[in-house]
Amino acid sequence: MRLAAIDVGSNSLHMIIADVTGDGQIEVIDRVKETVRLGRRSFTTGALGEEAMAMAVHSLDYFGRLARLRRVSRMRAVATSAVREARNRAQFIARIKRDTGIEVEVISGEDEAKLIFAAAQHALGLDGGPYLLLDIGGGSVELVLVKDAKPLWMKSAKLGAARLSERFLLSDPPTGSQTKHLLRHVEEEIGEQLRSARREGVLRVIGTSGTVNTLVAMARAARGEELGRLHGAVASPQEIATITDQLLEANAAARADLPGIDAKRIDLMPAAAILVDHVMRRCSARELTACAWALREGVLLDLIGNGGRRCTADARRRSVAGLAARFLDDNHHGRHVAKLALSLFDATAPALELNPDRRELLRFAALLHDIGHAIDHDRHNRHSYYLIKNAELLGFDAIEIEMLALVARGHRKQGGQFYSNELRGFSSEAKRTVRALAAILRVADALDRSHFGVVRNLEATLGPERLLLGIDSGSASADLEVWTCERRSDLLAKLLERPVILQRRAAVC
Repeated sequence: MRLAAIDVGSNSLHMIIADVTGDGQIEVIDRVKETVRLGRRSFTTGALGEEAMAMAVHSLDYFGRLARLRRVSRMRAVATSAVREARNRAQFIARIKRDTGIEVEVISGEDEAKLIFAAAQHALGLDGGPYLLLDIGGGSVELVLVKDAKPLWMKSAKLGAARLSERFLLSDPPTGSQTKHLLRHVEEEIGEQLRSARREGVLRVIGTSGTVNTLVAMARAARGEELGRLHGAVASPQEIATITDQLLEANAAARADLPGIDAKRIDLMPAAAILVDHVMRRCSARELTACAWALREGVLLDLIGNGGRRCTADARRRSVAGLAARFLDDNHHGRHVAKLALSLFDATAPALELNPDRRELLRFAALLHDIGHAIDHDRHNRHSYYLIKNAELLGFDAIEIEMLALVARGHRKQGGQFYSNELRGFSSEAKRTVRALAAILRVADALDRSHFGVVRNLEATLGPERLLLGIDSGSASADLEVWTCERRSDLLAKLLERPVILQRRAAVC
């Protein structure tokens, strides 16, 4: 079933098109965004401007054409703060229907918060916590305090970046007095919620909107990191404070030169930064995390009736299974390699100083290590790295995605060496994990060299002088697997500081 969801926001219009399978896997087919600024001056005048409405109708007509071209079977469109508050909203909604055929539903701030929560929960799982979801639109801000994947409270406030900019930040750059008045207003509107979040001990603020995530992108750029995939990336409170100072000291022309900034949001970023910095300070969160899923994805989930509880493990499994299904057939080889790799992990993890929770990462790397074949057989491990790193894998943070991609790349001999620049910024534990999991995956992949599952079972025994691998191939010949494994066990032997010895057995229980 192919579905589409449209978010008619105060700043931008978004559409997401996705295929949904019978078991609930979601594959994003297309995303479209148009910046039309419906909220420009509408929060002070009380009406949507003609130019903005015309641009919005034109964009929605394009969205509708694209949805038909993509053969979308069901679609839902929602509008938020700017349309919700405009006195001419009825005329605007009727005009959209007449000119595009699209029926737009105006939703409440409470419903907006619920849909944002559903999207973030599906994308990140939100186990543990507590976490504070923060979505800054053009006209409103949605806050959701989440603990153990359940919302403790939700709040929608009229504190959007466009609204705050038009009302308070009248100079470029803003004056100190204007900033103080804005902060006083923010505290009056959501101070109670921020105090509640602080009492609960919020661990992180999770940003689900473009302006919040632009701040994370700016923090990464300041660190000299490649921007790439933003979902799951983090910024510290200190980085946000520094960026806020930079934005408030610069005029629009100077802001455009700041690394990582979105050129289409230059005028909105001072207000957004002030708000985010205030939220981080008041609730004492340790970090700001970017979440790529927001209102439009929440609308999509609601459209398919998939807004129920999703744990982090479920989000990971579904997204990995979806990526594997996209590029591989039945993936029998990947599943068999995963089975063998986990047997190796269980025997060697203590000696390799691997945390038990890294077992899951190895399994996912094994399931995805061959997806690069969809691009080219030669150097397919490097293609696997690229596909994993740039896929929309949910439930993982940015470091985990990079580790997963590197481990999958390392299953080939030429990918087994990891240089310092590739692991730059990793903790010592993460560096050790990548090398060890890649070494294990190389051996497991070698033991299914023919892709026929010849080595049915593996019994790994780690002794003080060797790692003994007892292989059960039944009556079938495993010569190819043994020969390949003997040539791909060098990295694992080096890390274990003992040789890897293969021994054929009639059967292994």
